[in-house]
Amino acid sequence: MKILVTGGTGYIGSHAVVALIDQGFDVVIIDNLSNSKQDVINAIGEICGKVPAFFAIDLADEVATRQFFKQHNDFDGIIHFAAYKAVGESVEKPLKYYHNNLFSLINILKNTEAGSGTNLVFSSSSTVYGNADILPVTENTPFKPAISPYGNTKKIAEEIIMDTVRSGWLHAISLRYFNPIGAHDSGLIGELPIGVPNNLVPYITQTATGKRDFLRVYGNDYDTPDGTPIRDYIHVVDLAKAHVVALNRIIGKKQKEPFEAFNLGTGKGYSVMEIIDTFEKITNTKLHYRIEERRPGDVTKIYADTTLANEELGWRTERGLENMLNTAWRWEQYLMEHDKDYFKKQ
Repeated sequence: MKILVTGGTGYIGSHAVVALIDQGFDVVIIDNLSNSKQDVINAIGEICGKVPAFFAIDLADEVATRQFFKQHNDFDGIIHFAAYKAVGESVEKPLKYYHNNLFSLINILKNTEAGSGTNLVFSSSSTVYGNADILPVTENTPFKPAISPYGNTKKIAEEIIMDTVRSGWLHAISLRYFNPIGAHDSGLIGELPIGVPNNLVPYITQTATGKRDFLRVYGNDYDTPDGTPIRDYIHVVDLAKAHVVALNRIIGKKQKEPFEAFNLGTGKGYSVMEIIDTFEKITNTKLHYRIEERRPGDVTKIYADTTLANEELGWRTERGLENMLNTAWRWEQYLMEHDKDYFKKQ
């Protein structure tokens, strides 16, 4: 079967592409390379023994998207990752996020309405829940007002998909995942932020190599045991496998409803300081960090109830925190050894 993966050279997208190829799918990638590098395609080929087709297209560009779908309209399914994802930047540049994250989705749906690609797996986020009143959050947890424009784009995108499903031609699954970290066991693909990382773990690993002088910890006055925010961290390989399972559920007509949503996490929350302490322990590396003011848009704590995904999808996580951090560290060391521009400050 032929699957379109948007944002397929990105962090989660590239791991999903590997999982799809491993399961025998024919994969086509669209990515505008705004937060990734085309070298990832070669790395996927080295891992899988097969290089996926690649098109450098900005899906927020209506004309370019239309032209692509005129030539390629025989997809059995679409996994839509392509989106800007930095919470802090979305607070500073909300229009950038609303334009890119929503128009890319709308353009895909407009161009598949005629019949191609009517099976959609959407990359959503736990940010749709905002600062939830009760933890862990289930799929029925009410959406609170979004803390960031990024989170709001995911919430609105889900509403767009649900409305489109009601019109009768689309089947969709929204995967609301928590905090993906880690890297592929090969060490050939992983999280590759451009500039200063917005996410914790690549900031940690870059600090450990000396690429960053110190790690910024945004706030230690949250209502948590050690004052730092708590998140549910999930290995990116576990997460990638869930997308294949969800896709097979839609294609195999096993959905109970034409729109379904599932939380993807481990069900356990770790604080920022717990992540730092665990990384220092398993790598025998001392991190230099500095406590700074809270970052706008960050929720206090959130972790998942994964019962529905475990029971309905038959999916569950297999990797623990130490494996997540070890594979992330191995990936960072690979970058340090193979990228001649690694230590250039960005």
